[in-house]
Amino acid sequence: MLNTTIIGASGYTGAELAVLVNKHPKLTLSGLYVSANSLDAHKPISELHGRLKGVIDSPLLPLLDMNKIAKESDIILLATAHEVSHDIATLFLENDCVVFDLSGAFRVQKENFYQDFYGFEHQHQKWLDNAVYGLAEWNHESIATAQLIAVPGCYPTASQLALKPLIEKQLLDLTQWPVINATSGATGAGRKASLTSSFCEVSLQPYGVFSHRHQPEIAAHLGCDVIFTPHLGNFKRGILATITAKLAKGVTQQQVDEAFSNSYQHQPAVRLLADTMPSIQHVALTPYCDLGWKVQGEHLIIVSAIDNLLKGASSQAMQCINIRYGFPVLTALV
Repeated sequence: MLNTTIIGASGYTGAELAVLVNKHPKLTLSGLYVSANSLDAHKPISELHGRLKGVIDSPLLPLLDMNKIAKESDIILLATAHEVSHDIATLFLENDCVVFDLSGAFRVQKENFYQDFYGFEHQHQKWLDNAVYGLAEWNHESIATAQLIAVPGCYPTASQLALKPLIEKQLLDLTQWPVINATSGATGAGRKASLTSSFCEVSLQPYGVFSHRHQPEIAAHLGCDVIFTPHLGNFKRGILATITAKLAKGVTQQQVDEAFSNSYQHQPAVRLLADTMPSIQHVALTPYCDLGWKVQGEHLIIVSAIDNLLKGASSQAMQCINIRYGFPVLTALV
């Protein structure tokens, strides 16, 4: 059994991780931690997330002696803020833990990226250079041998799974940038109380126009520029991304269909829809990404739907754990 510790366990993603680790036949939930000054310290996680009552009642412990935690853990799951992951991941890595970081702290290897989009200068270039991007369907071989896996964000996951098959096969005319319009449920903003994510205040609205940090993450890992506009929706969970792109000259519907089929025929967490377009209703509370598309002339519309807390965070992290340790990829997920 692999001792698995979750840091940042009080949030929505942390709770989902706890459920998945608890379900996994080869993992032991060895500790749930929050920051040392958290008001949630010492509370049972089930007090914060009532659906866990009687299932996981372990206390949320203050993060104090990280060396002790590292020595007692095989796997560290970081569901922490970007700056926190940046500061503490290396201690666990130096103690030979395998770290799965769900923040953005190690996702992009690009000069000045963290200064420009995260507001801090990255201090751990060696680990940043060696981090593997945990897009499970596309980076299987690298994930299988990595010590630090940077799990992608929810918007980048939905967007890249839709576009990668076509870009890899050079089926798009990239002189016209793909346009990604994506809407997320309010849980994407986390548990912390905020007027902007309060249900009484939320309306369907765009935010981060031309400035959202997920745009350069998407562009860096796709290898092409995109226009990305996120929206906040007045629902709890899920992401729906509608993507418009231009096909390269002479590309046919059959080539598009084959690109998706060939890319995902052996990837059980991606479901290709033949006759309908995806909806959040069908992916909420599941580990799947549903993809649908339509071609008209030289234009292509792709729709991608995921659960932002699962395929966009915790269940993708679990896919990466399964790949890393050679377990069936959907273990603990279905």
